[in-house]
Amino acid sequence: MSEETPNTPWQELALRELQQQRQALEAEIGELSQRRDQLQQEIQSSFAGQSDAIARRVKGFQDYLVGALQELAVSAEQMELVVQPLVVQPSPLDQAAAEQQAAAAAEQAPTPAAAGLFSADEALIRQRLQEFQGQPDFHADPWKLRRSLEASGAALLDDWFLNQGGRGAQPSSGSRNRNALISAAAISILGDLYGERFQTLVLASTPERLGEWRRGLQDCLGLAREDFGPNSGIVLFERPDALIERADRLEERGELPFIVVDAAEPAVEIPILQFPVWLAFAGSPTELALEDDLL
Repeated sequence: MSEETPNTPWQELALRELQQQRQALEAEIGELSQRRDQLQQEIQSSFAGQSDAIARRVKGFQDYLVGALQELAVSAEQMELVVQPLVVQPSPLDQAAAEQQAAAAAEQAPTPAAAGLFSADEALIRQRLQEFQGQPDFHADPWKLRRSLEASGAALLDDWFLNQGGRGAQPSSGSRNRNALISAAAISILGDLYGERFQTLVLASTPERLGEWRRGLQDCLGLAREDFGPNSGIVLFERPDALIERADRLEERGELPFIVVDAAEPAVEIPILQFPVWLAFAGSPTELALEDDLL
């Protein structure tokens, strides 16, 4: 058996230094572990607090936005867009003669002619609207109406085409699917009149509403997903500024933008009114309240 060689002084010194370093590292590791646990607790509490703060800010901004839109709608209703002419009341002696002349003129007055952009297409438009109320043609070519149009929808389009000249608001039919059917009938007629020289732009402020519009138009016109794109067919927009920019580019190319505004939109942007063909569905208070509940 060989005897163990005693440690030399420098070996003992090195061993003590290693032990001290180990103890220091263990202490530092312990401090770091405590700091890690503390940071995790702070992150969890801070994240919860920030989430509450963000939620409060979003709710506050939503309340502000709703109030601003309501004020804008009230201001638009109160705005006088047309200067009212000065009306001069006739004297009692002239009033009786004027009433007799008006009655005689009413008996001889012809049926009012179609107004605006579609005045020369009255016969074709009414023929198509009559045909759309018959049996649906499920095998019609794409871009032709494949569903039957109700009499109320045909009357709405007759007024929109021939009295409003293809630009104005009409009461919503009560559901997005029926509004899509009415719009599909308008698209089919515009296709007969303009061929491929027009494009439909639909404005609805949420992806869910745009999805309903896409499915409704796709079903009524026999379209595919490829017909809903940024450069051809039907284009769907969540923001009015993007839609207006697209309509401007179409007009620059000599094409006609047909703008459809969803019934849930609180107002029609003023720049949209400059375009020659647009149809805005005006939702009833009940319909708008239901849309708010769904959101």
